[in-house]
Amino acid sequence: MAIIKDPGFVHLHVHSSYSLLEGALQIGALAKLALADRQPALALTDTNNLFGALEFSEKLSGSGMQPIAGVQLTTCFETPDPAQRQGPAAIAAGLANVVLLAQTEEGYRNLMRLVTRGYFDVPLGASPQVSLEALADHAEGVIALTGGLGGPLDRAYATGRPELAAARLSALEAIYRDRLYVEIQRHGLEEERAVEGALVALADARGLPLVATNEPFFAKESDHEAHDALLAVAEGQVVANTDRRRLSPEHRFKTRAEMAALFADMPDALASTVEVAMRCSYRVTTRKPILPRFTADVEGVDGEEAESLELERQAREGLVARLAAHGIAPGTTREEYESRLEFELGIIRRMKFPGYFLIVADFIKWAKDHDIPVGPGRGSGAGSLVAWSLTITDIDPLRFGLLFERFLNPERVSMPDFDIDFCVEGREDVIAYVQRRYGEPQVAQIITFGTLLARGVLRDVGRALAMPFGQVDKLCKLVPQNPAKPVTLEQAIADEPKLREAAEQEEVVERLLAIAQKLEGLHRHASTHAAGVVIGDRPLQELVPLYRDPKTGMRVTQYNMKWVEQAGLVKFDFLGLKTLTVLRNAVDLLKERDVAVDLSNLPLDDATTYEMLGRGETVGVFQVESAGMRKALVEMRADRIEDLIALVALYRPGPMANIPVYCERKLGRGEAESKWYPHPKLAPILRETFGIIVYQEQVMEVAKLLAGYSLGDADLLRRAMGKKIKAEMDKQRVRFVDGCKANGIDEAKADEIFDLLAKFADYGFNKSHAAAYAVVSYQTAYLKANHPVEFLAASMNLDIDNTDKLSEFRREAQRLGIRVEAPSINRSQVRFSVKDGAIRYALAAVKGVGRQAMEAIVAARGDVPFEDLADFARRLPPKAVNKRILENLVCAGAFDDLEPNRARAFAAVEPMLSLAAQAAEAETTGIVDMFGGLAAAEVSLRIPDHEPWTASDRLQREYDAVGFFLSGHPLDEYSELLGKLRVQRWSEFVRSVRAGASVGRLAATVLDRQERRTKSGSKMGILQLSDQSGHFEAILFSEGLQRFRDTLEPGTAVIVQVQASAEGEDVRARIADAQPLEEAIAKHQKAMRIFLRDDKAIRSVQERLRAKGEGEVSLVLILEGGEQEVEVKLPGKYLASPQIAGALRAVPGVEHVEIS
Repeated sequence: MAIIKDPGFVHLHVHSSYSLLEGALQIGALAKLALADRQPALALTDTNNLFGALEFSEKLSGSGMQPIAGVQLTTCFETPDPAQRQGPAAIAAGLANVVLLAQTEEGYRNLMRLVTRGYFDVPLGASPQVSLEALADHAEGVIALTGGLGGPLDRAYATGRPELAAARLSALEAIYRDRLYVEIQRHGLEEERAVEGALVALADARGLPLVATNEPFFAKESDHEAHDALLAVAEGQVVANTDRRRLSPEHRFKTRAEMAALFADMPDALASTVEVAMRCSYRVTTRKPILPRFTADVEGVDGEEAESLELERQAREGLVARLAAHGIAPGTTREEYESRLEFELGIIRRMKFPGYFLIVADFIKWAKDHDIPVGPGRGSGAGSLVAWSLTITDIDPLRFGLLFERFLNPERVSMPDFDIDFCVEGREDVIAYVQRRYGEPQVAQIITFGTLLARGVLRDVGRALAMPFGQVDKLCKLVPQNPAKPVTLEQAIADEPKLREAAEQEEVVERLLAIAQKLEGLHRHASTHAAGVVIGDRPLQELVPLYRDPKTGMRVTQYNMKWVEQAGLVKFDFLGLKTLTVLRNAVDLLKERDVAVDLSNLPLDDATTYEMLGRGETVGVFQVESAGMRKALVEMRADRIEDLIALVALYRPGPMANIPVYCERKLGRGEAESKWYPHPKLAPILRETFGIIVYQEQVMEVAKLLAGYSLGDADLLRRAMGKKIKAEMDKQRVRFVDGCKANGIDEAKADEIFDLLAKFADYGFNKSHAAAYAVVSYQTAYLKANHPVEFLAASMNLDIDNTDKLSEFRREAQRLGIRVEAPSINRSQVRFSVKDGAIRYALAAVKGVGRQAMEAIVAARGDVPFEDLADFARRLPPKAVNKRILENLVCAGAFDDLEPNRARAFAAVEPMLSLAAQAAEAETTGIVDMFGGLAAAEVSLRIPDHEPWTASDRLQREYDAVGFFLSGHPLDEYSELLGKLRVQRWSEFVRSVRAGASVGRLAATVLDRQERRTKSGSKMGILQLSDQSGHFEAILFSEGLQRFRDTLEPGTAVIVQVQASAEGEDVRARIADAQPLEEAIAKHQKAMRIFLRDDKAIRSVQERLRAKGEGEVSLVLILEGGEQEVEVKLPGKYLASPQIAGALRAVPGVEHVEIS
């Protein structure tokens, strides 16, 4: 479509969705709207940012239009007098918006400086703004508009202060001179009409041009309702509340004809828009990569030559050190290493990447020197021998058959990309080092934008429409949740009849879906990318605009990952890998008992490790924890690192189908080896993976061996096969077949092999990445197999806030016969620790206590254990803890050393806090005795006696405080009787279901029950249950829920009959029948014997039993007295159960209770 030369009007004040929760126009949509109206130019002026400037420029220029980079910038025109008290309204009164447009390249640089200052010149977390002085500092090459209704002139006139408007215009005129335009807007608002005459008169008096703008936020009038909902979402308001920011339907993207008609009485204001567009000659462009410089101290040379010489020196010296420490790989020679190193150095030098390698090596060496664990490698970078020599990676590429060309291809110039894993606890320290090394202005993280996706936008709009939470939640659950491939609302509505039915039945639902679809995909918020860091060769604000992370204060690029690289910045990925933290913590715990483990030099053939893996005992082992991975390990009988590498690569959709073939061939059960290979020449390449093409590198090596490709060209072939571009595939097929024929392979076989490669190139995995992660997997497996106590304690420290994982690790410890001691105020540390072969539970792992409070308690304890509750209270910093913290510690058993009766310790919480406050006050006022301690009168802690909690109450409180049953399980007191009831534990049942069973009988405690509506409208129950082997979930449909609702109350012990099926790695259970455990056990009980120390207890026992009512069990009282026992059989029958027995044990004078 042709763009007209005399447009009559150009949009100069436009908001996209990068005006977060304000603009409802995505940049692609803006380009289409402008193109449809044959507009030659368009400005983008998002609020206080240039997030979309480069994307906008590229997309518009690609459509044949002129992009104009701009910003709507909040400016402080009058600074409040600090001598006077100023409220928020007074401070805000001095703020107004100006619109700034980049006229030249220097003008765009100034816009970048201004928006950067907008975030960095205000307190952390404050809304961005700049001062008039900042505008003056960065005015060259910038055209200014006065901002319309939110601008400095309109706001002054609106408050009846024409002299202020005149002063503000004078300030702007002094800065921008003939590059200043007075902006006129007509959106049908009374506020605009009220000030227009004054604006025209002021501009005329000053001889300043008027300019007409539209300020669109959405595409068309029918989008106004959706945009109004967006503004309500932004403020956390409901649409019905009119006392909030609202715009008119006229804030749509108007056509040139509409604007010409609207401003027919102001032709000069229309003409000014074209004039401004013509004055703006600069467009934001992409750049080639700008590599940061590494300062190399090489005498007589500098720049690139110095970097090259320094890289060669470090790499050659590093290789000597590596080979001295690790030796050469079997089947290779030292000459092969040296030749490979020189080959790689030549390519790196030719591609001008020495500085990149040196920078990465520098911060990795710093991390290792400061005891921050670094992963052995990640991605294709592990294929570089130079990287290994520089200690960037810990994977010997010759030992594992990895290819450099998969990382840096001399046939396809692209930036190297090392993805580096750091311990999560040290990652931020490494980034801080890089900031210090290269200067804070030259280092930044990368922005990322949260998006209004299907479920999220439904919830946001539902709140804005004041819809009931339950109704919105029900609708959201009808939208499939697939983070890897998000489903749009349009797809969900098309696929889910119930969504369409709900819209037809209720107008508010129809409105919700209509609005949500219009807002879906818009940007919701800005945050910091988890990994990306850029390093510049100059202050970054000279290259890209910067944002300030409101939480950390870190510099962040305003362009996202895609566009920051297009802007020429080089990205380094600093990833946090939790497993590295586990490994370090485990090694540190081992050091405490003088056991040294060098993870970088472990034997890769440890029999104990492979035996454990072969049994599938992989709880906590990196990459292989899932049930599917465990099954594969058991079937594979992994006994070499190559098996782990293959498993990491194969365990994905598609290649997973080859795991059984791999296992069969490995164990010698499949076809003869001669039949594995599509051609005998391929045996050396495919023997490691038993004839299966698993890795992308194998595809490359096959092309080299059979068809004469260089490895660089073979990488291009692999990429072409992965992309499946027919024209490129046809071209490559001809070359491949011709190459094979030249090597004596007939055309039909060559075609067959090409098709095989094409199939596996799509499935193939990067072997460098698989090898690196398999090594981490092996390291965790080695520690678990050889040092399980320290490994599990380290794993628990990593997941100290995740009670589900802690429960899993505790069960694993039990399975391995490792004691997990309850938390102790005297023996536990803040984190999990190891002592005498047992894991001591972490104080900070108790729910609701907080790490800081536990650090204060441990510090107060020091090396002197607390003697009793009074001593604890006297030494406790009173402001460090509160009542809830101490109560949770009591319930978790942390005070059992000082007071075994938890009921009494619980009652002592308030007195302890009171005593702590008295002790602190006495210390402050100097009330001490002659020995320098707190006066004795102040330390008395009066706590009345309390009857102990029953076993079940004690355990339930412990469960609430810890998140699982730690010192025991409510079913423990039934242990002797459960065997008679022929019940299984959940873990046993899961194994039987995976073996083909479908029905089971389980004893469990009900932890929680939720009731929901099914799609058909009937009720269903979702129950969380627990037995000694763990937690599990079961569902109960409508009829069962009605029958068993009273039986399945939380806290109740039950026997359930379940039907189950294995679905992938999960076992789904449905309750078919339920019975109270007490009722089931009662049928098997005959007598209860109660041993008494004191005959005074008889009355209390009788009262308790009578309160329970009559039953079927006879009762015998045995009074113990010195050498004799008096046995009395009481008349009648009584109710008895382990629960009742537990309650009787709590009666003072009762020694023991037996049920037979």
